[in-house]
Amino acid sequence: MNGIFVRILDLIERGEVRISAHGYDELAADGIFVRDVMESVSAGQVIESYPDYHRGPCVLVLQYDRSNKPIHVVWGIPRNAEMPAVLITGYRPDPKRWSDDFVRRIA
Repeated sequence: MNGIFVRILDLIERGEVRISAHGYDELAADGIFVRDVMESVSAGQVIESYPDYHRGPCVLVLQYDRSNKPIHVVWGIPRNAEMPAVLITGYRPDPKRWSDDFVRRIA
């Protein structure tokens, strides 16, 4: 399992989690409930990893809501910090831009 994601899951388990204002806005725009994201994160699949991102290491995770609809969530940890896990953004992946299983970009 991806090391960044393992750290993020540990932080979430300990309650060290924050949702960015942008994250709230994007989730709301796509009708995604925070509860669904939080409940499904442990079953998430890392599809892209950005260990050297300038704001801190982060990962793009494929998760599913309670209706089994896909969600892409970017989780990160602030640069030069140990915590918290930050939900940076979340959205419904566009089927025109992703493979049928939503794990590979196609456009």
